[in-house]
Amino acid sequence: MKLGQLSKSLSGPEAQIEITGLTADSRDVNPGFLFAALPGEKTDGRKFIPSAIASGAKAILAPSDTPNPGICLIESDAPRHDLAKMAARFYPAQPTTIVAVTGTNGKSSAVEFLRQIWAFAGKKAACLGTLGITTDKGLAPLHHTTPDPVSLHQAIDGLDREGIEYLALEASSHGLVQNRLDGVRITHTGFTNLSQDHFDYHAGFEDYFAAKARLFSTLSYPKSSAAIVVDGPWGKKMAQLSREHGLKVITVGWEGEDIHLLELHPLSHSQKLDLSILGQLYSVELPLAGEFQALNALLALALAMQSGVKTSVALAALEKLQGVRGRMEPVGTTSNGAPVFVDFAHTPDGLEKLLRALRPHTKGDIHLVFGCGGDRDPLKRSKMGVIARQLADHIIVTDDNPRHEDPVKIRHAIINVCPGAKEIADRETAIKEAVLALREGDALVVAGKGHESGQIIGDQCIPFDDAIIARAALQAREAQHG
Repeated sequence: MKLGQLSKSLSGPEAQIEITGLTADSRDVNPGFLFAALPGEKTDGRKFIPSAIASGAKAILAPSDTPNPGICLIESDAPRHDLAKMAARFYPAQPTTIVAVTGTNGKSSAVEFLRQIWAFAGKKAACLGTLGITTDKGLAPLHHTTPDPVSLHQAIDGLDREGIEYLALEASSHGLVQNRLDGVRITHTGFTNLSQDHFDYHAGFEDYFAAKARLFSTLSYPKSSAAIVVDGPWGKKMAQLSREHGLKVITVGWEGEDIHLLELHPLSHSQKLDLSILGQLYSVELPLAGEFQALNALLALALAMQSGVKTSVALAALEKLQGVRGRMEPVGTTSNGAPVFVDFAHTPDGLEKLLRALRPHTKGDIHLVFGCGGDRDPLKRSKMGVIARQLADHIIVTDDNPRHEDPVKIRHAIINVCPGAKEIADRETAIKEAVLALREGDALVVAGKGHESGQIIGDQCIPFDDAIIARAALQAREAQHG
């Protein structure tokens, strides 16, 4: 593609430069590439310009005060935004319907549930986010909740060329602030909730909310549809902001006006939902446990209806939903009937919702294994410890992804407010001991890592999957008990 087609500001000979690819990672530069030298949190991409040129870069996109590198330089006051727009031009194909969902917790479940509803309705559908890209062919991995704009647009272009007409994607606060979704033709938007997370990156709740709000105030089509869970002040605020920007809002939840959850009846492995949908009463059995699962499913229901699925079809699809990997995922049961779950809950709100959701389905005690990640918001550690103490009966505090922090300090930040909890540094040992302790009527949840297949210690990512470890522990327990 000609450089002038990527950057509309260029003219003359520079506009005729042939560009063979785009990247913001100098290690990925090939001959003919445009290299985006972006300022980052830890390093300035401009220091890699010589390396990019040596690898064959033909043009550089960089902030306005960048010295001339000796090849075509495109200076920008908003280089991240411009890179996303260039990526959208380089990979122009996009599905007709694109739904973006943001919020602290529940994004992965909401977009996967929406994909399943679309598929049930006969649509060619996909979802994209933390777990990867899911289609009817299966799952392909990604590295970020919201990938860099080049990878994102390349993936979206590929899905469209495969015949995907409906795409649901997660929109993280980082991705929104860093312009990764700019250029995506978002036709519908959704909001799950907002609670403490990423406060190592955001200055506080208002800053965090503003990052999420960009999806509704800036990236959504004018007069497009938005579905918002309004159970809490931030959901109500997002609904009001969306209306002020001319969006057609459907409110969802216990306090939702359009899709109103009237009653929830926990069953052994499912729950019955009594609903009012646009004034009509319905009952549906959701084959998933937990109130938070119900709210995620209802958000998906709202988005499905807004994107053209008949209410009756969408409700029928809810009764066929399958759980999402690492989201209150049942991984096995002891011989005495005690279930073991794995969940991604890694925030105070997420952990509280998880434990409260498990309680109605548990006759005996709730056992919890969890920790907190290093190099992340340290303030949430004590809060999660308090929630564990209040809502779980037996607690083992272990390592999550300590990264570059001292794991002892992370564990003690939790244990200091969680008297009576056991401290077992090795996560595999912690899971095994918790499984052995289960009695009839009990339940165990291993929280914090969910679908992740590795444990990050320092600069290394060691293969580690909570579900695999838990299943092995269950097998060992049965062998030991004969």
